[in-house]
This record gives sequence, C-alpha cells and structure tokens, in this order.
Amino acid sequence: MSDANPIEIQKCLSGVDYPAGRDDLVRAAEGNGADDRTLDLLRNLPDREYEGPSGVNKELAK
Repeated sequence: MSDANPIEIQKCLSGVDYPAGRDDLVRAAEGNGADDRTLDLLRNLPDREYEGPSGVNKELAK
C-alpha cells in the first residue's frame, strides 16, 4: 500500500477524533469526499484502533 499519499490521506481524515477504528476512518473519509482509491486503502486497513494520524500513515506505508 505504499502508493498512499500521506498528505491526501490526512486531508480525507480531517475531523477524526482519535483513537479511531477502521470504520470510523472510512466514514470520515467518505464524509470528506475521499476518492475511491483512498477509500479502498482505508477499507483494507487492519480492523483495530488507531491512536492518531501517524499510526494510520504507518500502517498504509506497509
């Protein structure tokens, strides 16, 4: 998933209250008008709690 752009991902996750689960991240991204590629990346994250934006970016970079 290394094709994720961390800046774009964080724009799509604007307003998320962390810690947040995968479904929370997807809902926030949908509400912020994320494109299909970004939504797919978020939907494929492991289903766990993320402590903050850096944790999301770290997981997407794997």
